[in-house]
Amino acid sequence: MVQTGDTGLRRARRWPIWLLAGLAVSACLVLVAAIAARYLLPEAAVVLEDFATAQAQPVSIQKITFYPALGELLRRRIRLERVVLEGAVVPQLSLRAWAQQGSASSWFEAAELPLAHLSFRQVSWISRRGIPVSYDGELDFGPGWRPRLAHLWRPAVKPPAELRLSRQADADRWFVRINVGGGTADGELQLLTPAGGRLHLQGKLQPRGIEVAQALQALNRNPVIAGQASGETALRADGENVWQLAQSLHSQTSFSMRSATLLRFDLGKAMRSAGRAHDGHTALDAVSGQMDTQNTANGMVLDFSHLQARSGALSASGKARLANRQIDAEFAVDLVDGVVGVPLRVSGPTDHVTVSVPSGAVAGAVVGTAILPGLGTAIGARLGAAVGGMFKPQPKRNNNSPARP
Repeated sequence: MVQTGDTGLRRARRWPIWLLAGLAVSACLVLVAAIAARYLLPEAAVVLEDFATAQAQPVSIQKITFYPALGELLRRRIRLERVVLEGAVVPQLSLRAWAQQGSASSWFEAAELPLAHLSFRQVSWISRRGIPVSYDGELDFGPGWRPRLAHLWRPAVKPPAELRLSRQADADRWFVRINVGGGTADGELQLLTPAGGRLHLQGKLQPRGIEVAQALQALNRNPVIAGQASGETALRADGENVWQLAQSLHSQTSFSMRSATLLRFDLGKAMRSAGRAHDGHTALDAVSGQMDTQNTANGMVLDFSHLQARSGALSASGKARLANRQIDAEFAVDLVDGVVGVPLRVSGPTDHVTVSVPSGAVAGAVVGTAILPGLGTAIGARLGAAVGGMFKPQPKRNNNSPARP
């Protein structure tokens, strides 16, 4: 009985032993294959070439190479040591829809660090208004897609146009260094995650000695003014993810310029002709003001406020809005030679603006001069501009809109 029991016990143990032996052999084979792959094929790579998304404005890629971490793949985790992108066209209007099409495979999960390094060359970003700008770049990532180091630049642009980010230890804080237009805009960015999980980005930059015309030309934009600008910039954005942060980015810059030139617009000629002629340029001794930029669903909106300009022949103040390549601006201009200043409106497409005198402005200017003849042209012009504004038709207010205080 005992012997039979011992024999039965010995037979019962054979299955687990053989099973363990089989698993051990399989593990050894996998280990040998991994070691062989490491030494015989130092870097495994997946290469995709010449493909595009099925969209009206497709995202197209000439060549992209993925270098996966083989050890992580054996654990059914996705980790890419690096990705190299060579040649791509990325329309802004198509990127969001394309990004939402992808879905992760149920067979794999992302590693703690899904991507360690990304490099790209000749990536052409097509703005919402169809303006192409080509970039090169290098990025090193940490966990949670936080960039540790980043370098983005415009190839073959002189003076250099580039941005560098460097993370401060493991904090969600980055030093920023920007070179553009022969000047700099250095500062700091911070990413906060308050209760609720939404992301909040805030930061400050210090633009110094930036040639505005060169900076805009580096981004394939047509400048309207030339001259060196310096100031202070505050940045902020909110969203659930990086895409929403970019979509909501808002900046506020207080700036000043010396020896500036207003391009393609002769302000003196516009004044003398009551807006009928304005071709040329205007030399300005100084310009100051505040510029606000806001990303919206319809593109970037630029608001200029508290604008002040001076030259040997005139002084001007006003505000302007630039959106969808359309400008809407109002200025009060004072001539120094004894002529009362006249409010001017500049509106229309940025490449073909219309200059006009608002209705009632002439009557307003006359009233201002008549009331305050002894206090100088500038005060008379200011009062004239204000009275002239009273003659303008006011937009109808929606009954549901709250009254202004």
